[in-house]
Amino acid sequence: MFDPTYPPTNAEIESAPLRSQFNGLKDLIDAVPAGPPGQNGNDGTSVTGAVMDGVNTLNPGDAAQASVSWDGANVRFTFGIPRGQDGASATPITSFIVDGVSTLNPGDPAAVQTSFDGASVRFTFGIPRGNDGSQGQPGSNGNDGGQGPQGPPFTNFVVDGVNMLNPNDPASAQTIFDGNAVRMIFNLPRGFTGNDGGTGGQGPQGAQGPPFANAVVDSVSTLNPGDNATVQTSFDGNNVRFQFGIPRGFPGNDGGSGPQGAPGEVSLMQLNSAINGTSNNSNAVSMLDTPFANDPPTLADLELMRAKLNELINALRR
Repeated sequence: MFDPTYPPTNAEIESAPLRSQFNGLKDLIDAVPAGPPGQNGNDGTSVTGAVMDGVNTLNPGDAAQASVSWDGANVRFTFGIPRGQDGASATPITSFIVDGVSTLNPGDPAAVQTSFDGASVRFTFGIPRGNDGSQGQPGSNGNDGGQGPQGPPFTNFVVDGVNMLNPNDPASAQTIFDGNAVRMIFNLPRGFTGNDGGTGGQGPQGAQGPPFANAVVDSVSTLNPGDNATVQTSFDGNNVRFQFGIPRGFPGNDGGSGPQGAPGEVSLMQLNSAINGTSNNSNAVSMLDTPFANDPPTLADLELMRAKLNELINALRR
């Protein structure tokens, strides 16, 4: 049955009562009798159909409207239906959390797994340790080999792009390592738009969340061999800031001290003993205390010098 008081002001539109209203109107139309016979034997005018001229969208809170007219054959309707209330703003991303950092083998690609818990983007990193350094050179006379070369440095994180996904799509990240920097592309779902107001249309777009501008590496610390790699993060409103701790390689394999060199031909004690006794070999050579009588020296003086020099050379020989 048609109820002229439905819908009440600010009521939500429901399909069953509205359908009942349309059916009530149709029953009233069907019950309209034909007009009396006209002049010259013509029948009176009757209702032959119902026509929907339009449905207008009203502002939230406006009363629903309906107008009816008759064009001589059809009953014509025009409806005004308010749209739903504006939806709430989308939930902003409030923080970035690193759940874990795993150390991978040299040459493995760096990896990042991400998830979104409704407020925070959560990261799990896999970071390869540096390549093994070359073997140090064996030492001579028992000395250790020198320090091996340093592996390539890990200098930075670079965000190449941030793509917006549909609401409810899972957040994801793509990463590559170019030899110096880990490069990332983030795929983040946007927040939900306002609630749908039925035939009244969609609410306005929610407020824009804070921008994600860049990732900054504040420091990279070298840890002891065997220690787990670490990452500490903070968010300053524009940048995600990282502090990394990366373990150096084990000695002897990745640029540390080389293995113990083979013993030399003589021991250090033997060498010291030989050096300490070297001057004794020349003790038997007498000094030239008598000055030359001639100036300039004669050939005989030079022969005396040559003989004394040969005597000293023979005494120093072993």
